[in-house]
Amino acid sequence: MQSETAALWNQLNRLQPTRPLVWINEIPWHELNPGGELALQCADPFAQNIERGLRCELYQWNHFRCDMVIDPVIYSGIVGGPTSSYADYGIEEQLEQSPDGQNVGYRPVIHELADADKIVTPKVWFDREATEQNYRTLGEIFDGVIPVKKRGIVTQWHSPWDQMIHWYGIQQLYTDMYDRPELVHRLLRNFMHALNEVVDTQIELGMLDVGNGNWRVGSGGLGITDELPSVNPDGHKVTPREQWGCATAQIFSEVSPNMHEEFALQYERPLMERYRLTYYGCCEPLHTKIGILRTVKNLRKISMSPWVHVETASERIGADYVFSYKPNPAHLAMTSFDDKLVRTHLQTVAKQTHRNRREFILKDITTVNQQPERLDRWAAIAMDVARNA
Repeated sequence: MQSETAALWNQLNRLQPTRPLVWINEIPWHELNPGGELALQCADPFAQNIERGLRCELYQWNHFRCDMVIDPVIYSGIVGGPTSSYADYGIEEQLEQSPDGQNVGYRPVIHELADADKIVTPKVWFDREATEQNYRTLGEIFDGVIPVKKRGIVTQWHSPWDQMIHWYGIQQLYTDMYDRPELVHRLLRNFMHALNEVVDTQIELGMLDVGNGNWRVGSGGLGITDELPSVNPDGHKVTPREQWGCATAQIFSEVSPNMHEEFALQYERPLMERYRLTYYGCCEPLHTKIGILRTVKNLRKISMSPWVHVETASERIGADYVFSYKPNPAHLAMTSFDDKLVRTHLQTVAKQTHRNRREFILKDITTVNQQPERLDRWAAIAMDVARNA
């Protein structure tokens, strides 16, 4: 069964025809333990982290597995970082607070070119001793039970504006894109230079690992593909050309395609194209921006948020990219769970996207209204729709 499901993901990621694949992540685990299935028995913090991951994996398999894949191995990751856009870039963000002391936003700290020039490349660190110690400890814990395998950084989420907007403020950014574009461009150039230097150092330190495998890519589904190597030979320094990449500019949701290209994609594209395959987008609706995204040579998947115009996006994407659809998680948060609403919604999208290569990724699930069985019911409906699409 595992190999059959993995083969479906490989087929989808190769843009070959298959039914929609379904997966659930970003789960409100704190609401899913009324029966004690997630209750931890270990006392040691290191052991608790392992136990928590295993219990969550088993819970998902037993309740809402969909097209989940479980590897017959325990992975031992590296101790190091940074592993995303979020890091110390030399600029300190300042929070805005309401009179009652609640954080309500960010105070702009980018006002002139000199502010943009404060950006520095974050320190990249790799604690080899701690990495080896964790590997040995896991080997002792699981000796004779399940193999333990070392694993470096297999994929990264690059979201420059998710970080920079903390320094800029949305209102000031949107104004400056018209009134002071040179300032916005200076910030982008400096930030992307630092981000690329981080990747360069990760390569040099041997922190990266091959990207073909059973892990999430971008905001979408699993990255299982035979277009990437699955083995990292001893002594080989993996580069992004052996991985999936990802980028997104979520705050550009209402920005025109031309300005999205000018103030986001033209800077993201060179970083994305360092990777063999890449994924674009998250919560921003991208149905009007397929044209500019086609300029990314190695683009394979495009996020289709709950706010896209599905038919427009379907027509523009065709079979050229994976249509990574995000069903509306609000359906699980309503006063009562409406099976008919969920089924009708998924059936409509399945029909509208019949020409596409599709994955249905339920994410951003803030709450299930204290009713864990809603996830089980959603999963059963989604799989029935997918198998009959």
